[in-house]
Formats: sequence, C-alpha cells, structure tokens
Amino acid sequence: MALIDNAIYVDGRRAATPKTLDETYEVMKANNGFAWIGMYRPSEREVRSVAAEFSLHHLAVEDALKGHQRAKLERFDDILFVVLRPARYIDDEERVEFGELHVFVGPDFVATIRHAESPNLARVRARMESTPELLALGPEAVLYAILDQVVDEYGPVVAGLENDIDEIEDQLFDGDQEVSRRIYALSREVIEFQRATQPLVGMLEALQRGFDKYSVDVELHHHLRDVLDHTLRVAERGDAFRQLLDNALIVHSTLVSQRQNDETRRLSETSLAQSEEVKKISSWAAILFAPSLVGTIYGMNFTHMPELKWVFGYPFALGLMLTMGFGLYGVFKKNGWL
Repeated sequence: MALIDNAIYVDGRRAATPKTLDETYEVMKANNGFAWIGMYRPSEREVRSVAAEFSLHHLAVEDALKGHQRAKLERFDDILFVVLRPARYIDDEERVEFGELHVFVGPDFVATIRHAESPNLARVRARMESTPELLALGPEAVLYAILDQVVDEYGPVVAGLENDIDEIEDQLFDGDQEVSRRIYALSREVIEFQRATQPLVGMLEALQRGFDKYSVDVELHHHLRDVLDHTLRVAERGDAFRQLLDNALIVHSTLVSQRQNDETRRLSETSLAQSEEVKKISSWAAILFAPSLVGTIYGMNFTHMPELKWVFGYPFALGLMLTMGFGLYGVFKKNGWL
C-alpha cells in the first residue's frame, strides 16, 4: 500500500488520521494545522494528486516520479524539495544498500515519498509525536527530524565499512589473492557513500543561511546545527575511508611487486645453482670421456695398428689416459667449473 501513514497535526498533536488522500485534503481545510503524508513507492496517480493539491513544481514532480536522483535541495517559491540518499549496512552480505527519499515541505504540509526500506520514518513520526512542542513548530521541524534520522542511520554504515577496511588490512599481509577484488568492491561502495553524504553538508548550510529570511524558529536552529555537525563527521569518515582504500591499493601493489621480485630472485638463484651443477656434470663427463676415447681406439683390434707390438704401448696408453684426465681436471678447476 502506497499510503503508509497519514495524519493532520494541530498544535503538535495528531488531530486526524485520514484513510485516503482526498480525505486528507478535506480535513486540512477544516483544521488549522498541517498534513504529514507518508508514502512508500506510490503510483504516478497518487504523486500527481499530491502535486495538484499542493501546487508542486512540475520539475520536482518529474524527479519524484523518475527517481534515481542525486542528493539535493531545491526551493520553488515557498515549497522545499529535498532528495536524500539513505543507506543501511547489510551485515550478512557485507555491503551497503542505498535508498532514495523525496521530501516536499510546504507551509501546511510535508509529503514523503520513500523508495527503499530506509530510513525508518515511523521512528521519526513516533519521536516527533512524543515531543508535541517540537512538532508544533510545523513542517520544517519534520524536515529536520527526517534529516537527523537519515544521518543517524549512516552511523551503522560507517561502522560496517570501518570493520571491512580493518579486515582488508589484515588480508593484505596474509597474502590473500582475493584482497584486490575486495578493495575495488569496497571502494565503489565508499564512493557511493560519499555521493550520498557529501551533498548533505551544502544542503544543511543552505538551510542554515535561510534561517533569518524564512523566520525559522530558534529551536530549529539548534537542531539543524546538531545535524550539520553529525553530517560533517560522517563526511570526514567517508573521506578517510577513501584515503585508506587508496593506500591499501598502493600497499597491495607494492606487496605483489615484492613477492614477484622474490619469486624472480628465487628462480634466478635456482637457475644459477642448476647451471653450476651442469658445469660439474659436464666437466666430469669430459674427464671420463678422455680415457674412454683412448681405450676405445686401442680396443678396435685392427691387425695393423701402431704400438701393438711396442713394449711400452700399454703403459703409454694408460699414461695418456691419466694425462688427459688430469689435464682436463686442471683446466676445469682453474675456470671454476669444479
């Protein structure tokens, strides 16, 4: 159902709870109060009904119908149009879910169009109804309460992102191969979080500048300043997260390069060691080959061969084998192959 909660407030107290939008318009005319209309994913007909009743600007209405708007604050005569990007941290999936909330604020009405589960506007309404002196300040008091709720709900998101970044820092030095993908995914969420929170600072400062011009109650001054302080802290945390993740990428790149260098050095050392072994094996093979060559020649058993009937033929052959073997050993030893 699109119409979640709908009430007419007089002097800060709920005077009526109309069941339909048409009934709301009728009751408003009979009471000197303001309407707070809460809708969840309304149809185009319902949005245009509210737009026609309260003379909403057509550009703001089109934005509300299309959705997917950036956080912003626009004023059309005496009507404010506010787009907020609430967020919540889904712990089981370790991700941030972003919503969208459109708020129309006029002299005698507040209309909220929510496109996601957050923020919890029922909590805002209960809080305001429990403090009728604050609710009696009118629609702008409701707007500031909604802003406060949205900023408060950023708190668990900040805590969740901070925990994820801490885990990434541990993964960096554990050699986890998936850490780079997690850093990129988390960086996208932090960037989206910054897009949701950073415009809020300028929006709240713009509201602050309009205090005197639009005769905003002093009590609301204090509430808005408190919301602005919290928003600045949230925005600063978002900037810090972005910097930490940038640093994490640099550290990860450095560690990967270091591991590659270590692996290259290890392979080079292994290759050198293998080369030394090949030299030794080749040297001994050459040394053993020399006497084998001599022995093979003298073992051919041809009838006519030199030294066959020479008395010193056998000692000469043995001496030649030893001389060639020791000669090659000396050469290889001198060159460092043995």
